[in-house]
Amino acid sequence: MDVAAQVIDVRNPRTGKVDFSFTAASPEDVRRKALELRRGQAVWGALPLEERLALMRKWADSLDAHCAAIIAADSIDTGYGQISRTAPPLLAPTVRSVCDAAVKQYQDALRDGPSPFSPDLRYETVLQPIGLVGVISPWNGPVWLALLRSILPLAAGCAVLVKPSEVTPRFIAPVLESVRAVPELAAVFDFVQGAGPTGAALIDNVDFISFTGSVPTGRKVAEACSHRLIPFEVELGGKDPLIITAGADLERAVAAAARGGLRSTGQACFALERIYVERPIHDEFVAMLAQRCDQVVLNHADPMSGHLGPFIFAPQAAIVDSHIDDALAKGAKIVTGGKSFELDGGLYMRPTVLTQVDHSMTIMRDETFGPVLPVMAYDTPEEAIALANDTIFGLSAAVIGADVEEACSIARRIDAGNISVQDACLTFFAAPAEADSFGVSGLGGKRSGIQRFLKRKALLINEGKATCMVNG
Repeated sequence: MDVAAQVIDVRNPRTGKVDFSFTAASPEDVRRKALELRRGQAVWGALPLEERLALMRKWADSLDAHCAAIIAADSIDTGYGQISRTAPPLLAPTVRSVCDAAVKQYQDALRDGPSPFSPDLRYETVLQPIGLVGVISPWNGPVWLALLRSILPLAAGCAVLVKPSEVTPRFIAPVLESVRAVPELAAVFDFVQGAGPTGAALIDNVDFISFTGSVPTGRKVAEACSHRLIPFEVELGGKDPLIITAGADLERAVAAAARGGLRSTGQACFALERIYVERPIHDEFVAMLAQRCDQVVLNHADPMSGHLGPFIFAPQAAIVDSHIDDALAKGAKIVTGGKSFELDGGLYMRPTVLTQVDHSMTIMRDETFGPVLPVMAYDTPEEAIALANDTIFGLSAAVIGADVEEACSIARRIDAGNISVQDACLTFFAAPAEADSFGVSGLGGKRSGIQRFLKRKALLINEGKATCMVNG
């Protein structure tokens, strides 16, 4: 079927019914939209930085004004998951924070001075926006991850074209309403909708790609960008470990484990996916964690209350079930919870605690992306660190020890980007700290702030006699 004619149906996670649809953008639609944004970028990128940041702050005010509508749309797509209520109110403050830091970041990128090789030569830096940035965002944090990847390049003077997940597209309409309040921004920020072919067309028409999603799709994106020789950043999966030492406060550890593993029904790249507990406290921790999980309430009866929503993407429930099946077949035991089940068309899962797990099991090695907490005992800090690092992933991690000193001594040896100490899932609060991803969890995006989206030119100025070639 021609992509231009493809109608994509959108399933409601709570009802299991299709109640929304859209027509996918064709490659020609993407090309045309990219050309429009490039024309706008020529004007946007030429604005003085302070003037552009003032317009961004105006957009922040508009995001605040449209926040309720954005929450409502995002909530439908995520089955009223926690992130749909907590993330949109953070968008406007994030824009303002980026604007507050941008001037210094811009100035820090400038260089000028005399050449060390000739007294007549000096150099100075000119910064130029990279051009048109393409953002491909996932279904688990629809509005947050689409806009989080867009704010920095817009502040830098780039245009941005976003291809959100076809699973969760409803937030686009209220976000565009917020953008239209700033016509200058509307000329450089837009969306195209579709599945894989639309994403491929996006890569063909931009100057930089920012992708958040799975490792297999991330590899395809990286290969396509490498073929075109354009820069890219990819944030991919995680298999985040939590290490708990024998001296840890058990109440604190249980609370952190439950919150870190169950947030957004475990459908977050930085959710805890495996827990290592020092053997003397293992059994007590498991009992307390199971008790805490048994108190968790599904939001089935009332979407505005409860702790766990349905699976956003229906196929994900089958993946989580398969991980549990594999673990049980290899000797794991369910302490509480179990596999997914249907309620009025939605697919839910009780918080599930597994014990007697080991690294032969898929659930300890591959990204599960569900409300499952496998707990494994260890005997020494060295063993715990080795287990935490026995993974292809390295996005984030957590350590809870007897005190900060003990926890930090372990955290420093874990191969992950953001490591929460004496807590879990502090990634939201990482800025202005900067962290790299380890393993296959990500690549690119090394420069600070808006510098990532600025190209540097060096003007080499001869203020003396013209240089000449000398024979012999």
